[in-house]
Amino acid sequence: MMHIGDDVQRYRTIWISDIHLGTKACKADFLLDFLRRTDSDTLYLVGDIIDGWRLKRHWYWPQAHNDVIQKLLRKARKGTRVVYLPGNHDEGARQFIGLTFGGVEVREDCIHTTADGRRLLVIHGDQFDVVVRYAKWLAHIGDKAYVMLLACNTLFNELRRRLGFQYWSLSAYLKHKAKTAVEFIGRYEKALSEEARRRGVDGVVCGHVHTAQMMDMSGVLYSNDGDWVESCTALVEHESGELEILRWSATVLKPAVAGDEGERDQDRAAA
Repeated sequence: MMHIGDDVQRYRTIWISDIHLGTKACKADFLLDFLRRTDSDTLYLVGDIIDGWRLKRHWYWPQAHNDVIQKLLRKARKGTRVVYLPGNHDEGARQFIGLTFGGVEVREDCIHTTADGRRLLVIHGDQFDVVVRYAKWLAHIGDKAYVMLLACNTLFNELRRRLGFQYWSLSAYLKHKAKTAVEFIGRYEKALSEEARRRGVDGVVCGHVHTAQMMDMSGVLYSNDGDWVESCTALVEHESGELEILRWSATVLKPAVAGDEGERDQDRAAA
């Protein structure tokens, strides 16, 4: 079992989103490695944690996905403030907004104040995606096409692994090369930044578009924590208030060490 120390990096705040548990594209092993090696005072789950859309069509729930849930609940039990802001793929959880389950607060959105005094709106962001809001049927069609792209990404990276190379997201690369995708993300970033400005805060932290980014948008800080199906990224706040995007796929995923199974069993027993 890993303990807080040399093997674990502590942050003031961590934001993760778009895990999409319940899909084959979910990089649960990378996320478990991240959760075991990091700790924080506050952990924000910024939507699309469980992919309800996909689970309705086809049930897929391997042990690693269950381990992620147990690890998150264990962090809440151990004193981390865990805040869950449902997205469009786990929109069923929005009926529980305002409640707390297992130490996890369910919120529609919230304001986070950094150590250096900046106020940030935290929200999944699908509310500002016109396709999701006004043409959900089209969003579902796009989701199916995205599943096919992620399947190609999985096969591509399996070949890279066998050749001794690290994980690299082919799907993210192709998406960023597509002009329409770039234009959509640009409009999304502008809409979220304008919402932050309208609410009188200093910036916004969101997810939804699976594109990790941190930049100034005419005086408003736009931060997207990315995803765990393509890029394996998280946004973190250091004790000073400085924000940083961590790209976990750039690390070498270590094999399970002695004691990891004990921690897993402990998580299950305490659930």
